[in-house]
Amino acid sequence: MTATLHSDGKTESAAEDQSPEGKGDKNATLPRKGRPLLQFGHWWWVLPGLVLVAFIHYAATAAGGFFAFTNWSGIGSFTFVGFDNFADIFADPTKIGAVGNTLFLAFGSVILTNVAGLILALALNRGLKSRYILRTLFFMPVVLSPLAVAYIWKFIFEFNGPLNAFLGMLGLAEYQKAWLADPNWSIWAVLIVIVWQNTGFTMVIYIAGLASVPVEIEEAAAIDGASLFQRFWYITLPSIRSAVAIATTLGLVNGLRIFDQVMALTGGGPAGATETLATEVYKQTFSLGNFGYGAALALILTVIILIFAVIQQKLTAERPEKGR
Repeated sequence: MTATLHSDGKTESAAEDQSPEGKGDKNATLPRKGRPLLQFGHWWWVLPGLVLVAFIHYAATAAGGFFAFTNWSGIGSFTFVGFDNFADIFADPTKIGAVGNTLFLAFGSVILTNVAGLILALALNRGLKSRYILRTLFFMPVVLSPLAVAYIWKFIFEFNGPLNAFLGMLGLAEYQKAWLADPNWSIWAVLIVIVWQNTGFTMVIYIAGLASVPVEIEEAAAIDGASLFQRFWYITLPSIRSAVAIATTLGLVNGLRIFDQVMALTGGGPAGATETLATEVYKQTFSLGNFGYGAALALILTVIILIFAVIQQKLTAERPEKGR
C-alpha cells in the first residue's frame, strides 16, 4: 500500500481496492477462455437439429401439401388442379369408409388401451411382490415389431389356427370362422392386435403417474370411510390427470395413423372393410402412382390428427382451481 503526500497535507491512497466489490469488478473485466463463444453463439449448437427438422419434416410436409392440389404422378410434370382431388375423395364411398375405419380404430384403441393400462397400473403399483416381473411381461409386446406381432396374430386368426381350435375344444364350433376374411369381424381382429400390443405402453405411463400420488392422502381417506372407488375417483384420478393427457394424446395420434398392423393382417381387405387413410395413402401413392391424390389423402389425415389432438388436449388440460 502506498500513499502520496500533497501540499495541503492530505494523502491519497494508491492501493488497490481490497473490497469484495472491487475484486468482483476487476475479475469481471478479465476475459474468460471459451466464454465469448458460449455467450455469443450457444444457440448455434441446436442449429443443425433445427435445420434437419425444418427440411426433413416441415419442408416435406409443405411440399406434400402443395402436391395435394396437383395431379402429379410422382414422375415428370404436373398440373395444378385445385380442389379436384379433395372433391374426388369425398365423392368416393370407399374413402369415406376408410375415414370411418380410421376413427374406429383410433378411438377404440385409445379407450381400450387406456382402460386396460390403468387397471394394470393400479394392480401392479404397489404391494405385489412379483409386480416387477409382471410389468416386464406386460410391456414386452411394446418393444416387438408391429409387423412381427401382426403376422403372429394372423396365424392365430386363421381358420385352422389356434383360436378356432380352442373354440372347438370348448364345444363352440358354431363360432368358428375365418376372422380376417369376414367383413364384419376383420376390423375387430385388427383392433384386438393393436390393443394387445399398446396396452403395456399406457400401463408404464400410468405407473409413473401413480408414483406421484401421496399414499398418506389415500390412507387418510380410507380411515375416514371412503370406499375404494371414491378414493380412486376423487384422489387418484385427479392426481394423474397429466398422465391421462399424455397417454390419450399419444394413443390417439398413433391410432389415427395405424398402418403396419392393417397391411400385415388384411392388407385393407376384405372388400375394404379394414382400409384406413394410412393404407389408402400408401396404395394411391406408391402402388397406383397417384401422388397428388395420395398427398390429398395424407393432408386430410394430418388435419384430422391435428384437430383431434387439439380437442383432446383441451379436454384433459389441468383446470386452475377457483379462487386462484
